[in-house]
Amino acid sequence: MPQLTLYGIPNCDTMKKARKWLDDNGLEYTFHNYRKDSLDRDWLKARIDELGWEQVVNRRGTTWRQLPQEQRDTMDADSALETLLEQSGMIKRPLFGPLNSDGSGYLLGFKADDWQQALNL
Repeated sequence: MPQLTLYGIPNCDTMKKARKWLDDNGLEYTFHNYRKDSLDRDWLKARIDELGWEQVVNRRGTTWRQLPQEQRDTMDADSALETLLEQSGMIKRPLFGPLNSDGSGYLLGFKADDWQQALNL
């Protein structure tokens, strides 16, 4: 399995649950803080291509709700990429992977049962 990275922000409750679960299961990973560490455009585009922009954009948060209605209504993969590069807090959390040696296979959001199955634990 390739080097695993957990992407998100440290003060998010779901991130805390995911980190605890990873630690409790003895999985080694690197933590990438969206707000502190930069986001690579090509990496983020690959995640949007793999998972779909509709899944990657957190539409339940206040940042999404603060966007102008027209921007929300007309969002597509390209505009989502630009928005997420500017507003990394809008990326659904956590994002964890890659699970595959080709750099693909990311888990989005945290559900312990889904992660356990995906990681063959």
